[in-house]
Amino acid sequence: MTDEFWKRKSLAQMTAGEWESLCDGCALCCLQKLEDEDTGDVYFTDVACRLLDVETCRCVDYAARAKQVADCMVLRADQPQAFRWLPATCAYRRLADGQPLPDWHPLITGDPNSVHDAGISAKGKMVSETKSARWTVLRKLSE
Repeated sequence: MTDEFWKRKSLAQMTAGEWESLCDGCALCCLQKLEDEDTGDVYFTDVACRLLDVETCRCVDYAARAKQVADCMVLRADQPQAFRWLPATCAYRRLADGQPLPDWHPLITGDPNSVHDAGISAKGKMVSETKSARWTVLRKLSE
């Protein structure tokens, strides 16, 4: 991408298209999470939201996801506290924290599969909540 808008705009200044393009397609935000009540640490499980296509790492009803899934995380620039539930690799979280996009990010590489090629995404590591009631912890949110 030639226009590196994320370097010159705040999250609040971005257009809707720019905002949406920050999503790298990792699908980690669509995994069920557990919070340790004693430490506050958050962990990703391998169980994906019922609306997530586990093969493509994309929501099958993105426009209406919040209506269908009550606890769906709809990100907004004016609610940065929600970013704490995102992985440390997430562009929204990184930019809000003053960090650059990672080298593997699709906006840097021009390749939408670069997130999968880099091993960052949940692709191949998750199961839909409609297919299994069992879960395992994949990793700590801060990792």
